[in-house]
Amino acid sequence: MRILVTGGAGFLGSHLCERLLQDDHEVVCLDNLFTGRRQNVMHLTSNPRFEFIRHDVVDPFKAEVDRIFNLACPASPIHYQFNPIKTVKTSVMGAINCLGLAKRVKARVLQASTSEVYGDPEVHPQPETYRGNVNPIGLRACYDEGKRCAETLFFDYHRENEVDVRVVRIFNTYGPRMLPDDGRVVSNFIVQALNGEDITLYGDGAQTRSFCYVTDLIEALVRVMEQEETVGPINIGNPDEFTIRELAEKVVEKTGGQANVVQKPLPFDDPQRRRPDISLAKKVIDWEPSVSLDEGLDQTIAFFRDSLGIA
Repeated sequence: MRILVTGGAGFLGSHLCERLLQDDHEVVCLDNLFTGRRQNVMHLTSNPRFEFIRHDVVDPFKAEVDRIFNLACPASPIHYQFNPIKTVKTSVMGAINCLGLAKRVKARVLQASTSEVYGDPEVHPQPETYRGNVNPIGLRACYDEGKRCAETLFFDYHRENEVDVRVVRIFNTYGPRMLPDDGRVVSNFIVQALNGEDITLYGDGAQTRSFCYVTDLIEALVRVMEQEETVGPINIGNPDEFTIRELAEKVVEKTGGQANVVQKPLPFDDPQRRRPDISLAKKVIDWEPSVSLDEGLDQTIAFFRDSLGIA
């Protein structure tokens, strides 16, 4: 098939492009390079089945494709809060443009939504039926509400125009090609530890997250796109729950044990607990993560050592 990946030069997008090429598809990678990087897909450019287009999903675009993965949107607080209005536009207008294209060419389109639609959850773990606890006027709302609105658009296009859609809600994912300055907890801790800096722990470190390695996530995306049982939403993430302090201690140990851990105030609206209920993913796509946090951290630390030039 011919497949369009918006945000295809980003962290997740580049891994997805790589996987789709391995599966013998043609891939059109569309990215405005705000958080995506050319070097993430440079190794793919010699493949005749790969095409890179620099374009912003806020502006309409045309393509003759069979499948669309909509991954375009800055996903870390530092980047999505840099220009919050632009973030909302990317989520909402990007969804409208992807859906309009899917309607015209009769393509199936998958929306990469987020666990952030659950906000600071009052239900734990979070099932797809939970409607969330989101602050619609907070600093994180440009991302949280933008993604919630995108889900609304996907289901309305599905109901009103019979567009063939799939929706996944992605929980914390990590791995090679994360940006060193994206402010996410895994990359933050690793980069700080490798540079011999203090590791910054926001709050007391008792808040929890679930960390899914990128290859597990990509496998789930491919399976969700091709299954016929449900349009979603489907939670995709690792149900193993760790405190942020536990993560910090693992990173310190794996990088040489030299960094100190220092506490700073917890950001406003930062979720206290986050863990996916993946019962639906197990049932519909026969999927659960296979890469442990220890194994995934080893791979990610090796990537950052190489990219930062640290022996």
